Amino acid sequence: MTGINSPRLSAYTALLVVAVAVVQLIASLMFYRAIDEQTLREDHARRVAELLVVGDRVFRLEGELTSSVMTSRHLRVSIAADPAVSQPSRNDELGRMHEQILRWEPGLSGKPLHLAIKSTGAGRRDLVGSMQLAESNWLNFESRDISSMWPIALRATWMTLVATAICLGLGLVAIRLLTQPLRRLSEAATAIGQGRRVEIRENGPTDLRNLAHAMNEMQGRIALLLEDQAKSFEAISHDLRTPLARQKLAAELIETPDIREFMESSTDEMEAMLQSLQQFLRAQHLSAELESVDLDTLLRTAIAPCADKVRLATVQGAQAETYREPLTLALRALIENACHFGKKVDVRIRRVAENWMIEIEDDGPGIPPEHLEDVLAPFFRLDAARGRTTKGFGLGIPTAHRLLTRFGGGLSFSNAPEGGLIVHVRIPHPT
Repeated sequence: MTGINSPRLSAYTALLVVAVAVVQLIASLMFYRAIDEQTLREDHARRVAELLVVGDRVFRLEGELTSSVMTSRHLRVSIAADPAVSQPSRNDELGRMHEQILRWEPGLSGKPLHLAIKSTGAGRRDLVGSMQLAESNWLNFESRDISSMWPIALRATWMTLVATAICLGLGLVAIRLLTQPLRRLSEAATAIGQGRRVEIRENGPTDLRNLAHAMNEMQGRIALLLEDQAKSFEAISHDLRTPLARQKLAAELIETPDIREFMESSTDEMEAMLQSLQQFLRAQHLSAELESVDLDTLLRTAIAPCADKVRLATVQGAQAETYREPLTLALRALIENACHFGKKVDVRIRRVAENWMIEIEDDGPGIPPEHLEDVLAPFFRLDAARGRTTKGFGLGIPTAHRLLTRFGGGLSFSNAPEGGLIVHVRIPHPT
């Protein structure tokens, strides 16, 4: 199957959705940060204004308790004779904050107020300031990390993250549901290309339903065409046996031994070719039902024609839900082919993942690596190993291949390290 390891359309679509979600999230965070800068200054200005008003009142009532009452985890307050910030800052940001403080508490306009920014590392900045109180005392304060996001913006950020995650999850689920009919069509097209008949469910969006309907009709017409063609050739092959039989009878009447032997061998070869062709054509339209098959019994039936050359190694209790007749015919063709070109043949069963695999190994000439795919084509013959003087017509392996792929199995080859060919048969199973 071409591109079986390539990313699916749904993967590309999901990647696009994730990319859009990430861009939206980044844009939202940048937006919150942009609007937060102004709000953050106003919030700190309000808190500082309240601090100064409350601090002034506490100092008037209980001067010695001002520091302990006003100091918290985020704020440090002290009363001293000298200001911690001796000069008003000319920084534009602090100037705007000073104006905002006075807008929140106009009563502070008559008191000296000095503000400054203190850098504490790691990008953090503290707001420090001094305001003159009664009796020439100064209220010194330090508000920690004024650049941190305020609580409302932080909650908005978390809400954005949660909403993005939910929308992303729903989008990925929707993509999976929308592309599921397309995946089924892709799998069905692959199965149709292997000669199998697949009933495609006609659901999903209108375009995909129409495409599924068209594919169902198409494979119906193709199946009917191939079946008619195969049956026509089978009928022709069957009808040719009558003149061949007459020719064989006529050959027995020829008195010259050499000519009689030539005629008889020619008719035998034509009869064997017609039989091989009939088997190949039958593989195009053979039908079978799924059943539980004992692989040991099936293999013993398949090796019967050349059991003297075959060593069988089975697994006790090897059962498979498969198609008995197609598998038997395919194995028989492959084992006969191995017996033609090898003196010894080993047939064994082994487990691969959850499926059974049958291996057929011979000690023959093998197949050159560049022709491992060519031998699946009908009538292909290797010059060195399968010349015209060698029995066979190049239809055994293609017949087995058609039978296996039509019913969900598979066929592959490899050359044995010590010489010979190994045929790997994947047991047909329902898909």
